[in-house]
Amino acid sequence: MTLASMTGFATAEGESGSAQWAWELKTVNGKGLDIRLRLPSGFEALEAAAKKDIASVLRRGTGYATLSVHRVDESDQPTINEAVLIDLAHQAKALAEKCGLAAPTIEGLLAIRGTIDVREKRDQSPDDMDSLQRDILSGLSGALAELKEMRQREGAETASVLLDRLSEIEDLVARAEASPARTPDAIRKKLSEQVEKLLESASALDSERLHQEAVILATKADIREELDRLTAHIQAARDLLASGEAVGRRLDFLAQEFNREANTLCSKSNDSGLTAIGLDLKATIDQLREQIQNIE
Repeated sequence: MTLASMTGFATAEGESGSAQWAWELKTVNGKGLDIRLRLPSGFEALEAAAKKDIASVLRRGTGYATLSVHRVDESDQPTINEAVLIDLAHQAKALAEKCGLAAPTIEGLLAIRGTIDVREKRDQSPDDMDSLQRDILSGLSGALAELKEMRQREGAETASVLLDRLSEIEDLVARAEASPARTPDAIRKKLSEQVEKLLESASALDSERLHQEAVILATKADIREELDRLTAHIQAARDLLASGEAVGRRLDFLAQEFNREANTLCSKSNDSGLTAIGLDLKATIDQLREQIQNIE
């Protein structure tokens, strides 16, 4: 199965006997699966079968399916009564010559009642109706195949963008990993400077206690766990994309976890460079989540 987008559009049309039909399908983003069907009067019996067919193709999103049917019966076509028209033409011409009037026009003659016959539409037989409904459902299957192809094509494009964002996140995690501010010497130096400043401003403070507190603060400021979890999330996201299943909801949840780790990294940062990396992470994760919203 291929990763699919939740947006798509497809149409199908055809003829069955004396009827012309057309399907228009449209899907947009949605939290769950919502199928909205619009059928013309007299075709309500198709609703259950149509919804079942649509649900077999869509896993998530809001789907709109509209059916239009137009009957074109040859018996509805106007037929000119030539015998009546010729007779009227002769009589009208003779009368015009007798009275010195202009000869009648064809438009005027056709306007006279009886020159054009319109036979009433015949009722459709049950067999014809069954055949029409089968053709309509077959047309729906064709439109759904086209819709599925379009959604998968867009899904493949979105997957490519998501993989690019994951690579960017991976690069940022590697930069945070290699940040000079994370080295033991850098942490020790920064904490020593802070402790010295405290001792200078408050000589009564216990230097040993201050060093103990500094060690605790250094432990809390360590971002090792956040980096490890971000790395694990990257791999999990890639695995989901490779599965080709309907993973939109799981990817959305994973994006929230990405954001949580980036927020924690920023809050723990003891260096402007590391903070900048954290902010870049948050921006890239936002872009990732925006694209995920379109995945089925």
